[in-house]
Amino acid sequence: MPRKAIDITVPDLSGRRAVVTGASDGIGLGLATRLAAAGAEVVLPVRNPRKGEAAIASIRRTVPHADVSLRELDLSSLDSVSALGEALRAEDRPVHILINNAGVMTPPERQTTADGFEVQFGTNHLGHFALVAHLLPLLRAGRARVTSQVSVAANQGAINWDDLNWERSYDGMKAYSQSKIAFGLFGLELDRRSLAEGWGITSNLAHPGVAPTNLLAARPEVGRAKDTMGVRVIRALSARGIVVGTVRTAQLPALCAATSPDAERGGFYGPRGPGHMGGPPAAQRLYSRLRGTEEARRVWRVSEELTKVHFPGPPR
Repeated sequence: MPRKAIDITVPDLSGRRAVVTGASDGIGLGLATRLAAAGAEVVLPVRNPRKGEAAIASIRRTVPHADVSLRELDLSSLDSVSALGEALRAEDRPVHILINNAGVMTPPERQTTADGFEVQFGTNHLGHFALVAHLLPLLRAGRARVTSQVSVAANQGAINWDDLNWERSYDGMKAYSQSKIAFGLFGLELDRRSLAEGWGITSNLAHPGVAPTNLLAARPEVGRAKDTMGVRVIRALSARGIVVGTVRTAQLPALCAATSPDAERGGFYGPRGPGHMGGPPAAQRLYSRLRGTEEARRVWRVSEELTKVHFPGPPR
């Protein structure tokens, strides 16, 4: 039976500047395409210029007059994050939408970033933490909405405070969960601090459910030579319309969180189908691991120490 079409209406975004990380393929590419179709100017910070150019071509096939451009960004390098922040600040144009979408998942062996952090924690969380800090003046100027993409994995595991970089006993899935829990706590703390400090930014969270994206596919850059069994199963279920979503439906929670006039600050959006793995996007109950305000403050404090990137204002 054909899968029923699921979509949302995106408001007119003419005159708005959007930045989407991880937009060279998958969910991020779909998000960038939808934002461009709604009239936004979309900036795609990418690690691989060849994939970035292919993404631009793909967007323009769908949206011929799209206002899209590439910038360089490797979230696993704090120097690269700093350089992007400097470049965008030099352009001196407000950013109205930031979707922190890029991520890496469960490399077969423990890897580290250019700065020595476990690669998932360093890329998924610390890289985005530093990016938001570097872009803060532009986000404030645009009274931006910041949407951070977490995962169903943030509903399991915990932050390994005794060994944040998983040097003593590496478990790829537990390290992935940690990165997404920390990232989600940061996204919510960003909203609280914006309110307290008068930054004018709203911040919320989204998760895509489960869909056949490239996160678990063959990715030589993370040492995965072939597709995992997990992604093969997800593809088969998705193709049959069973429980999980598609790459297209997986875009919708973040698209809703980032653009809907009804999306709430500090809100959490994901698929509303069985197990929240697929289906239309909707507001959801916050995962228990993302509710602790004291742990969020600790994540913020430790992230500033590790990245040596600091936000203005006193800690609260």
